[in-house]
This record gives sequence, C-alpha cells and structure tokens, in this order.
Amino acid sequence: MAYTPIPTVVPKDGFSASEDGQALRAAMKGFGTDEAAIIDILTTRTNAQRQEIAKFFTSEYGRNLIEDLKSELGGKFESVIVALMQPPFEFLAHHLHKAMKGIGTDDQAVIEVLCTRNKAEIQEIVDTYWRLYDRPLAEHICTETSGDFRRFLTLLVTGVRDEPGVVSAEKAKEEAQLLYNAGEGKLGTDEEVFNKILSHDSYEQLRIVFEEYKNLAGRTIEQSLRNELSGSLLDAYIGVVECVQCPVTYLAKQLHNAVKGFGTDNNTLIRIIVSRSEIDLGNIKQEYERLYDKTLESVVKGDVDGDFQKTLLALIGQ
Repeated sequence: MAYTPIPTVVPKDGFSASEDGQALRAAMKGFGTDEAAIIDILTTRTNAQRQEIAKFFTSEYGRNLIEDLKSELGGKFESVIVALMQPPFEFLAHHLHKAMKGIGTDDQAVIEVLCTRNKAEIQEIVDTYWRLYDRPLAEHICTETSGDFRRFLTLLVTGVRDEPGVVSAEKAKEEAQLLYNAGEGKLGTDEEVFNKILSHDSYEQLRIVFEEYKNLAGRTIEQSLRNELSGSLLDAYIGVVECVQCPVTYLAKQLHNAVKGFGTDNNTLIRIIVSRSEIDLGNIKQEYERLYDKTLESVVKGDVDGDFQKTLLALIGQ
C-alpha cells in the first residue's frame, strides 16, 4: 500500500545549536533538573539537529551531552532521552545488540528492525554494528538463533535482496507457484523456498508475487503461512509480508502488542516511536486508531507515566 509519510518530528525553524545547548546546560546545572526543558527541546528537534547540539556541548563545555543526561536522569525517561540523542543507525544497532545480549533473545525486536528497513538501511545497520561491537551482525545472529529462522535472518542481513524497483510479472507467477508447491501443495513445508523468495525479492516484486499467490491458492499468503508454520520463523515471514503490504499497519500492530495485556514492552514503545518519528509516526498513529478504535495517545497515557509518558506524547504529537 502506497502512502505519503507523515512525520511527527520535523526540523525546528530558527534552530540554534548554541541556544539549545546553553538551555540544556542550564537545565542540568546546579541543584535539581529541569526535565520539562529537556523534553521540550529534544522532542522538537530532528536527530540531525540534536547531533549539532551535542557537538556544541562538547566544543563549548568540554562535556558529553549524553553522559550529562544519563547522570541527571534515570529509568525509562533516561532510556528514551538517550535514544533521541543516538544517531539513527547507532540506535537501531544498539537495540539489536540489546535484543541478543544475555540469556535468551528478543526475536520479535530483531524481526521488527530487520523487516521494516530497506536494503540500504540494513547495510547501514550492519556497518554500524561492526563499528560499535567489533563483530559481524550475521555472526551474532547465528550464535543466538537456530534452524530456518537463523538462516532467514542471516539472509536478511547479508544484502541478498534485489534493489527497489526490480519487478517481473512473469517471475511473480513462477514464484507464486513455487511458494504454493512448497507449502499448501505438499505435506509439510519447504522452508528453504520461502527463505529464498522472501529474502531475495524486492518488496515491489513480493507485492506482485503475493497477488499471484492469492489468485492461485484462493487464499492470502498470510493465511497459508499461518496454516503451515508457527513460532519465530512464522513471525519473521509475517513481518515481511505485512511490511510489503503496509509497514504502518505492521508497526501499529507491534505497538498494540507492546501495551496489551499485563505489563508494557517499553523497549518496543521507545524503538518504534523514536525511530519512526521523523518518518511516518503520523501515519502509524492514524492506523492505530483505525485498527483499535482508540488513539495511540490514550494508550500511552494509560500504560506509562511521568516524564517518560510526557516524552512519548511529545514525540507522537498529541
């Protein structure tokens, strides 16, 4: 589904890195911290403008802005403010590393980051991951996952996907038949076929493949996948399918999963709201309301509180 991206954070008119840097220094200097000033400044500047503020902070005061913020803040509020200050691909690499660090892996976080980025963006993430953690992302994924899920994620990060715009109607019919033969048309599932097509084809090509599949099978590719598979591999395939069809729908669903039931997945809230605020968070919140008949703002108000809540609401643009 084509859509016009609606960001909720746009460049600040009349931006001055020196004025903002001085204001942030004043907000953290002395006794107490002016949290409202920090929120007001950092949620209404783009990441590029925040990086300019950080450079001024270092040149003017000889201090690291992120470290000063960490020393003054705490908890979830600190996490979202630090997220705002990280360059975008460092932020995503950090979340991938966090998802795979320690015992267990947050498979859904890895899937979400990798399925919602294009080929060029994934390459940026891969390069940044190597620079930050001195190990290949693919190698880290291989140590934390297994089976066809591991093979699929490895394909996603090794740059095998066709460039955007590469489409062929004839190839789409052939691949739809291959997918049908590998799933609905046989006993069991040939995951290797799904891995190859879903990781190699451009999203534009996959859109045509899925249309051909529905014509052939009489049901959507998503219905067939849910009938054939389960677990993290299914989640990864569905992530690609939904992002091919409409990424804002996929991300609205991920936000809903983060707040439904007992407890809140704050990492997912931060990751999606921060990373999409300059891209299409406006679309995501519209889609959220369409899907769930409630506003994203009201859900955030009901699930989190304090300065963490204020920061998220400022980014959502209530």
